Amino acid sequence: MRKFLLPLLAALTLAACGINTVPTREEAVKAAWADVESQYQRRADLIPNLVATVKGFAAQESEVLEAVTQARASATQTTINADQLTDPAAVARFQAAQDQLSGALSRLLVTVERYPELKSNENFLALQSQLEGTENRVTVARRDYNQAVQAYNTEIRTFPSLIAAKFIYGAEPIAPFKATTAGAETAPTVSFE
Repeated sequence: MRKFLLPLLAALTLAACGINTVPTREEAVKAAWADVESQYQRRADLIPNLVATVKGFAAQESEVLEAVTQARASATQTTINADQLTDPAAVARFQAAQDQLSGALSRLLVTVERYPELKSNENFLALQSQLEGTENRVTVARRDYNQAVQAYNTEIRTFPSLIAAKFIYGAEPIAPFKATTAGAETAPTVSFE
C-alpha cells in the first residue's frame, strides 16, 4: 500500500505546484502575441493599397503619404518574437514603431478630410473601412494579449505555482502593452473650425 501511496502523493504535490499551469499560461501568452503580430501584419499589408488609392486623388499631399510609407517600413522592420516578451525594452521599441505608424495613419485621415472627392471615392471608402476594422482588431488583440500576460504573471507569482515557475522553469514576468504615446490617456478634441 505504501508503495502506491508515495508516487500518488508525489504526483499530487507536483500537480498542485503549477507544473502544468505555468507552461499552459506561457503558451497562452505566446498565442495571444501571435494574434497581435497577425493583426499588425494585416495592417502592414493593407497600407500600400490605401496609400496607392490616396495617391491617385491627393498627389499634392505626398509628404503625408511618404510619412505613412516610411512608418510602415519602420514598423515592419522592428520585430519582436515571443522569447523577447520578458524584455521591456524590446517591447517598448516594437510599440514605438507601431505607434509611429498609427500617428502617420492619423495624419493621412486628416488629409482625407480636406478632400471631399477623395472621401466619396468608393475604393477609398472600402479601404478606410478596412483600416478602421484593422485598428479595432489590433486593439482587441492587444487587450487579449494583456489578459493572457496578466494571467501568466499572476500564476508565476502565486503559491503554489511559483514553486514550479521559479525552480523548474525559471519563469520571468512578461511585459504587457502600455500606451507609449504622450497624451494617449486623454481623448482627442474634434473641432470643425
